[in-house]
Amino acid sequence: MVSLVPSLTEAIAETLPEVLVGATDWCTHPAGLGITRIGGTKNPALDRILALTPDLVIANEEENRAPDLDALRAAGVEVLVTEVRDVPQAFRELARVLAACGACGRPGWLDEAEQAWSAPVPEPSAAAVVPIWRRPWMVLGRDTFAGDVLARLGVRNLFADHAERYPRIPVGELLDAAPDLVALPDEPYRFTAADGPEAFPGLPCALLSGRHLTWYGPSLAEAPRVLGEALRAALR
Repeated sequence: MVSLVPSLTEAIAETLPEVLVGATDWCTHPAGLGITRIGGTKNPALDRILALTPDLVIANEEENRAPDLDALRAAGVEVLVTEVRDVPQAFRELARVLAACGACGRPGWLDEAEQAWSAPVPEPSAAAVVPIWRRPWMVLGRDTFAGDVLARLGVRNLFADHAERYPRIPVGELLDAAPDLVALPDEPYRFTAADGPEAFPGLPCALLSGRHLTWYGPSLAEAPRVLGEALRAALR
Protein backbone atom coordinates (compact mmCIF):
# COMPACT_ATOMS: atom_id res chain seq x y z
CA MET A 1 0.00 0.00 0.00
CA VAL A 2 1.25 3.50 -0.90
CA SER A 3 -0.40 6.63 0.48
CA LEU A 4 -0.21 10.00 -1.25
CA VAL A 5 -2.20 11.78 1.48
CA PRO A 6 -0.56 12.70 4.81
CA SER A 7 -3.69 12.36 6.94
CA LEU A 8 -4.56 8.99 5.38
CA THR A 9 -0.98 7.83 5.87
CA GLU A 10 -1.42 8.50 9.58
CA ALA A 11 -4.77 6.71 9.64
CA ILE A 12 -3.38 3.61 7.91
CA ALA A 13 -0.15 3.55 9.92
CA GLU A 14 -2.05 3.77 13.22
CA THR A 15 -4.42 0.99 12.19
CA LEU A 16 -2.57 -1.37 9.83
CA PRO A 17 1.12 -0.39 9.92
CA GLU A 18 2.22 -3.60 8.24
CA VAL A 19 0.45 -2.80 4.95
CA LEU A 20 2.11 0.55 4.29
CA VAL A 21 5.24 0.46 2.12
CA GLY A 22 5.42 4.03 0.77
CA ALA A 23 4.27 7.55 1.50
CA THR A 24 5.02 11.14 0.55
CA ASP A 25 7.73 13.34 2.01
CA TRP A 26 4.95 15.35 3.69
CA CYS A 27 3.63 12.34 5.61
CA THR A 28 5.02 13.35 9.01
CA HIS A 29 2.76 11.32 11.31
CA PRO A 30 3.19 9.04 13.04
CA ALA A 31 6.77 10.06 13.81
CA GLY A 32 9.55 7.70 12.80
CA LEU A 33 7.60 6.04 10.00
CA GLY A 34 10.14 3.69 8.41
CA ILE A 35 8.89 3.42 4.85
CA THR A 36 10.01 4.46 1.37
CA ARG A 37 9.45 8.13 0.55
CA ILE A 38 8.10 8.79 -2.93
CA GLY A 39 8.22 12.58 -3.25
CA GLY A 40 5.53 15.18 -2.75
CA THR A 41 1.77 15.04 -2.98
CA LYS A 42 1.81 17.14 -6.17
CA ASN A 43 4.98 15.66 -7.67
CA PRO A 44 5.30 12.00 -6.64
CA ALA A 45 8.08 9.93 -8.19
CA LEU A 46 5.96 7.48 -10.17
CA ASP A 47 8.90 5.20 -10.90
CA ARG A 48 9.56 4.89 -7.17
CA ILE A 49 5.92 4.03 -6.52
CA LEU A 50 5.87 1.40 -9.27
CA ALA A 51 9.09 -0.14 -7.95
CA LEU A 52 7.26 -0.86 -4.68
CA THR A 53 4.64 -2.91 -6.63
CA PRO A 54 1.78 -1.74 -4.40
CA ASP A 55 -1.59 -3.50 -4.40
CA LEU A 56 -3.24 -0.12 -3.92
CA VAL A 57 -2.41 3.58 -3.96
CA ILE A 58 -4.48 5.86 -1.73
CA ALA A 59 -5.07 9.38 -3.08
CA ASN A 60 -7.32 12.40 -2.71
CA GLU A 61 -9.05 14.37 -5.46
CA GLU A 62 -7.85 17.67 -4.02
CA GLU A 63 -4.32 16.86 -2.82
CA ASN A 64 -3.14 14.81 -5.79
CA ARG A 65 -3.00 15.54 -9.51
CA ALA A 66 -5.23 13.59 -11.88
CA PRO A 67 -2.42 13.03 -14.48
CA ASP A 68 -0.29 11.26 -11.86
CA LEU A 69 -3.19 9.03 -10.82
CA ASP A 70 -4.03 8.29 -14.45
CA ALA A 71 -0.42 7.30 -15.09
CA LEU A 72 -0.49 4.88 -12.16
CA ARG A 73 -3.71 3.33 -13.43
CA ALA A 74 -2.23 3.02 -16.92
CA ALA A 75 0.67 1.11 -15.37
CA GLY A 76 -1.79 -1.35 -13.85
CA VAL A 77 -1.95 0.01 -10.29
CA GLU A 78 -5.28 0.24 -8.50
CA VAL A 79 -5.91 3.74 -7.18
CA LEU A 80 -8.50 4.64 -4.54
CA VAL A 81 -9.38 8.34 -4.67
CA THR A 82 -11.05 9.96 -1.68
CA GLU A 83 -13.19 13.09 -1.59
CA VAL A 84 -13.62 14.96 1.70
CA ARG A 85 -15.60 18.19 1.92
CA ASP A 86 -17.01 17.96 5.46
CA VAL A 87 -16.55 16.10 8.74
CA PRO A 88 -19.21 13.39 8.22
CA GLN A 89 -17.78 12.62 4.79
CA ALA A 90 -14.33 12.34 6.34
CA PHE A 91 -15.54 9.56 8.62
CA ARG A 92 -17.17 7.71 5.72
CA GLU A 93 -14.04 7.97 3.61
CA LEU A 94 -11.77 6.89 6.46
CA ALA A 95 -13.88 3.76 6.95
CA ARG A 96 -13.75 3.07 3.20
CA VAL A 97 -9.97 3.48 3.04
CA LEU A 98 -9.32 1.27 6.05
CA ALA A 99 -11.62 -1.44 4.69
CA ALA A 100 -9.80 -1.31 1.34
CA CYS A 101 -6.52 -1.71 3.23
CA GLY A 102 -7.81 -4.89 4.91
CA ALA A 103 -9.10 -3.69 8.29
CA CYS A 104 -11.51 -6.21 9.79
CA GLY A 105 -13.34 -3.65 11.91
CA ARG A 106 -13.34 -0.04 13.01
CA PRO A 107 -10.30 1.09 14.99
CA GLY A 108 -10.89 2.65 18.40
CA TRP A 109 -9.49 6.02 17.32
CA LEU A 110 -12.16 6.32 14.62
CA ASP A 111 -14.98 5.75 17.11
CA GLU A 112 -13.34 8.24 19.46
CA ALA A 113 -13.07 10.83 16.69
CA GLU A 114 -16.69 10.43 15.64
CA GLN A 115 -17.78 10.85 19.23
CA ALA A 116 -15.69 14.02 19.54
CA TRP A 117 -17.63 15.53 16.62
CA SER A 118 -21.08 14.16 17.47
CA ALA A 119 -22.58 17.44 18.73
CA PRO A 120 -24.95 19.35 16.41
CA VAL A 121 -23.50 22.28 14.47
CA PRO A 122 -23.90 25.31 16.77
CA GLU A 123 -25.04 28.79 15.90
CA PRO A 124 -21.96 30.81 14.92
CA SER A 125 -20.42 32.92 17.66
CA ALA A 126 -17.76 34.60 15.49
CA ALA A 127 -17.22 35.44 11.83
CA ALA A 128 -13.76 34.83 10.43
CA VAL A 129 -11.54 35.03 7.42
CA VAL A 130 -9.24 32.04 7.06
CA PRO A 131 -6.11 32.69 5.00
CA ILE A 132 -4.28 29.61 3.78
CA TRP A 133 -1.58 31.41 1.73
CA ARG A 134 -0.03 34.80 1.24
CA ARG A 135 1.81 36.33 -1.73
CA PRO A 136 -0.89 36.16 -3.03
CA TRP A 137 -3.42 36.01 -0.22
CA MET A 138 -5.74 33.02 -0.53
CA VAL A 139 -8.53 32.04 1.86
CA LEU A 140 -10.98 29.26 2.50
CA GLY A 141 -14.00 29.65 0.25
CA ARG A 142 -16.96 27.38 -0.34
CA ASP A 143 -17.32 23.68 0.31
CA THR A 144 -14.13 22.89 2.24
CA PHE A 145 -13.40 20.39 4.98
CA ALA A 146 -11.60 23.01 7.09
CA GLY A 147 -14.53 25.37 6.72
CA ASP A 148 -16.89 22.69 8.02
CA VAL A 149 -14.54 21.99 10.94
CA LEU A 150 -14.66 25.66 11.91
CA ALA A 151 -18.44 25.82 11.51
CA ARG A 152 -18.75 22.93 13.97
CA LEU A 153 -16.70 25.03 16.41
CA GLY A 154 -19.00 28.03 16.06
CA VAL A 155 -16.93 29.99 13.53
CA ARG A 156 -18.59 31.27 10.36
CA ASN A 157 -16.31 31.58 7.35
CA LEU A 158 -17.06 34.94 5.75
CA PHE A 159 -16.12 33.59 2.31
CA ALA A 160 -18.07 30.33 2.57
CA ASP A 161 -20.39 31.47 -0.24
CA HIS A 162 -17.62 32.48 -2.64
CA ALA A 163 -17.79 30.89 -6.08
CA GLU A 164 -14.29 29.43 -5.64
CA ARG A 165 -13.13 26.98 -3.00
CA TYR A 166 -9.81 28.78 -2.42
CA PRO A 167 -10.21 32.29 -3.78
CA ARG A 168 -7.44 34.87 -4.06
CA ILE A 169 -8.59 37.88 -2.06
CA PRO A 170 -6.44 41.00 -1.56
CA VAL A 171 -5.77 41.71 2.08
CA GLY A 172 -7.68 44.99 1.83
CA GLU A 173 -10.83 43.09 0.90
CA LEU A 174 -10.26 40.69 3.79
CA LEU A 175 -10.21 43.66 6.14
CA ASP A 176 -13.29 45.15 4.44
CA ALA A 177 -15.19 41.95 5.24
CA ALA A 178 -15.07 43.09 8.90
CA PRO A 179 -14.21 39.76 10.53
CA ASP A 180 -14.42 39.19 14.27
CA LEU A 181 -11.42 36.90 13.95
CA VAL A 182 -8.62 35.91 11.60
CA ALA A 183 -7.82 32.20 11.70
CA LEU A 184 -4.23 31.48 10.62
CA PRO A 185 -3.29 27.80 10.24
CA ASP A 186 0.32 26.66 10.01
CA GLU A 187 -0.28 24.76 6.76
CA PRO A 188 -0.25 24.84 3.81
CA TYR A 189 1.35 28.25 4.47
CA ARG A 190 3.18 28.35 7.77
CA PHE A 191 1.61 31.36 9.48
CA THR A 192 3.28 32.24 12.77
CA ALA A 193 3.05 34.98 15.39
CA ALA A 194 5.68 36.88 13.37
CA ASP A 195 4.25 36.15 9.91
CA GLY A 196 0.56 36.87 9.33
CA PRO A 197 -1.04 38.76 12.24
CA GLU A 198 0.76 42.02 11.32
CA ALA A 199 -1.40 42.18 8.17
CA PHE A 200 -4.55 42.43 10.28
CA PRO A 201 -3.87 45.21 12.82
CA GLY A 202 -6.40 45.44 15.60
CA LEU A 203 -8.02 42.10 14.85
CA PRO A 204 -7.73 39.00 17.04
CA CYS A 205 -5.74 36.30 15.28
CA ALA A 206 -5.92 32.62 16.16
CA LEU A 207 -2.83 30.61 15.23
CA LEU A 208 -4.22 27.16 14.46
CA SER A 209 -2.66 23.74 14.04
CA GLY A 210 -3.04 22.90 10.37
CA ARG A 211 -2.96 19.20 11.17
CA HIS A 212 -6.00 19.55 13.39
CA LEU A 213 -7.79 21.88 10.99
CA THR A 214 -7.19 20.13 7.67
CA TRP A 215 -6.21 16.51 8.36
CA TYR A 216 -8.82 13.76 8.56
CA GLY A 217 -7.44 10.87 10.57
CA PRO A 218 -6.52 10.15 14.19
CA SER A 219 -5.98 13.87 14.82
CA LEU A 220 -9.75 14.37 14.52
CA ALA A 221 -10.20 12.91 18.00
CA GLU A 222 -8.40 15.81 19.65
CA ALA A 223 -9.11 18.51 17.07
CA PRO A 224 -12.18 20.01 18.80
CA ARG A 225 -10.20 20.57 21.99
CA VAL A 226 -6.98 21.80 20.33
CA LEU A 227 -8.71 24.15 17.91
CA GLY A 228 -11.32 25.27 20.42
CA GLU A 229 -8.66 26.32 22.91
CA ALA A 230 -6.80 28.37 20.28
CA LEU A 231 -9.99 30.06 19.09
CA ARG A 232 -11.15 30.93 22.59
CA ALA A 233 -7.73 32.30 23.52
CA ALA A 234 -7.77 34.63 20.52
CA LEU A 235 -11.27 35.92 21.29
CA ARG A 236 -10.66 36.69 24.99
